Formats: sequence, structure tokens, C-alpha cells
Amino acid sequence: MASAASRGPLRHLRQALATLDNDKGFSLAEEELRPLGLPAVDAVLGGGLACAALHELAPAAPAQFGTAAGFALALAALHTAGGRSALLIQTDFAALEAGAPYGPGLDCFGLPMERLIVLRVPRPVDALWACEEALKSRGVAVVIAELPEAGEAADFTATRRLTLAARAGGGLGLLLRHRPLPIATAATTRWQVAAAPSAPDRFGGLGRTAFDLSLNRNRRGRCGRFIVCWDHHECLFLPQTLSVGVAAAADHGSIDPRPLARAG
Repeated sequence: MASAASRGPLRHLRQALATLDNDKGFSLAEEELRPLGLPAVDAVLGGGLACAALHELAPAAPAQFGTAAGFALALAALHTAGGRSALLIQTDFAALEAGAPYGPGLDCFGLPMERLIVLRVPRPVDALWACEEALKSRGVAVVIAELPEAGEAADFTATRRLTLAARAGGGLGLLLRHRPLPIATAATTRWQVAAAPSAPDRFGGLGRTAFDLSLNRNRRGRCGRFIVCWDHHECLFLPQTLSVGVAAAADHGSIDPRPLARAG
């Protein structure tokens, strides 16, 4: 906990950062927010996920990249429910490492292929340029830029450019890294994503896709960890009831040891 002596400088730093944004004609209060429908998550986000902003996603472990990509696609499905399009930008190497989108699977997941544009580029710097130009445009609602490895090209300067482009165009920017990058960036939020056990359906079959979300950076407030699931029929997020198995795994350190929070 911060001491009384340290709270003063921290307060001045927050005020200075807010002034920098206001000087550029933008403030946190002016951000358009999209509620995720999860009270606990929306509360820490200040009302919902900022739309005209850049958000970072990465897997909690290498084997969890498919889950992180699934969370990005679920966010894209949520933001394009009105019929607008999403753009997925992949480098050639990222596609070789993690695979390309599968049309019938996307349809079943809630993101029809007619709402998704896929762009393949040779280098990470090309992906960042395409992401910036797409975010400046109002032609797409969501832009996902997938970078291989930690995506070192997306440093603070590059993510600052993407943030400004998202503010100019009003679109949601999602930077999807194959593994976390342990340096400061300009993203509004930073998430690490892992799979979570899902509850079976009423017939005993496979249940909804469940995500173990760790919010590690949040420009609007607190961080936290949440278990949520995705209803691909209704295209919405739902809280996931925590199971004894998940709690036991957390106690033994096999997943993020921070306390779990009910997402609803």
C-alpha cells in the first residue's frame, strides 16, 4: 500500500498524464465504452471496454494462444453484432505458427466470415502500418493485429501511434501477441488469457467456451482476474460459476495465483 508521502507524487503524475490527453483534445471521460455484460469486469473498466482505443491480448502460456485468439474474436463478434466488419491482420510467420481462421468454426462461434476481412502481410512492421491505417478509417469496427513471438515491433512508440489512430477513427484496436511483451506500451488495457473449465450443457455435452482472464494493466482503474464464458448463440459474455477444480488449481499454483472474482 502506498504511503502518505508517496501518494502525493502519484497524484501529480496522474494529473499530468490526464493533462497531456486533454491537451490533445481527448480525455478518459469522453471515451465511448461498450459494456461486456459482466458487472465485475465492467466495474473495473469504468463502465465497459473503451472502443476508440488499443487493447493488448496475449496467452498466459504458449499453449494458450488459441484461447487468446478466441477471446479476441469474441470481442470482435460482440462489436460487429450490428453488421459492421472486423479486420484481422496476420504476418505470414504468425499464420504458419498459429494457423489461419477456419470459416465454419467462426460461423459457429458467432463471427460470420462475411463480417471478417483477413489480410496477410510479410513483416510485423507491415502489420502495424496496416493496423494504423485501418484504425484511422471508419470502414471497420474492429482491427485485430496478430504479431508472432512477443511482437517487439509494437513498442511504446508504435502502440502510441495505434492508440491515436483508434481515437481518430473510433474503432476498437486489438493487438494480439503470441507471448507477452514485458515492456511498457500505450495500450489502454493489457490482458493475459487462458482456458478455463466450462460447465457441461444440459445434455452433458460440451459447454460454452470459458476464459480465464487476467487484466494486468488498466488505464481506467483496477486490475483483476475473472472467469467468464462466451455464449456463441446469443453473442454475449456470461459469468462462469467457479468450480472446486479451478479453485484447487489456483491453490497449487498451476494458474495465475491472484484471487478469482465472480464476473457477474
